[in-house]
Amino acid sequence: MLISDSELEAFLEEALPAEMMASIEQAMRSDQQLRHRLVTLIRQRDQGAHTVGAIWRRYRLSCPTREQLGSYLLGALDEGVGEYIRFHLETIECRYCQASLADLQRRQSESQRVQGKRRRRYFQSSVGRVRRD
Repeated sequence: MLISDSELEAFLEEALPAEMMASIEQAMRSDQQLRHRLVTLIRQRDQGAHTVGAIWRRYRLSCPTREQLGSYLLGALDEGVGEYIRFHLETIECRYCQASLADLQRRQSESQRVQGKRRRRYFQSSVGRVRRD
């Protein structure tokens, strides 16, 4: 398995899909040269040597905002932006954005449950108070 330095940097940032993270970790167990490359990258990063790619990944510049993810969830985005977010989530498999989207979905379902309960309570509290004339 050939692993690039940019993939190792993404590994350090935990910005790779889970399967790739696991395969790199497995490869490191048996490949001393790969471990040495990783240590070198860590030293360079700790000494302040930054690449554009590392900065891009660290600050997740290609990630949509949480507001954009919420709008995506509601289907309220322009087609181009929605396609990019779908690509980012499904093809790039950004773990940060997938986790954020899952959180938004969970909150949306909780909100719908609470709203349904509230409506039932309002209806039940008003039964008998509304007269038919």
